[in-house]
Amino acid sequence: MTRPHARPTPEEIKEKKDLDEALEEGLEETFPGSDPVNVTQPPPSRGDGHVKRSD
Repeated sequence: MTRPHARPTPEEIKEKKDLDEALEEGLEETFPGSDPVNVTQPPPSRGDGHVKRSD
């Protein structure tokens, strides 16, 4: 949770940097594309039962 008028903590800075890097990587790997980039991985559907995903 953010605090009003407070500087970000080192953990918050790292989290934002990691998120920005993941978004940039997603943009680079999907460009050009028609679908927007999604940084999070959706939960597997029933049809994905055979697919192994790394966490």
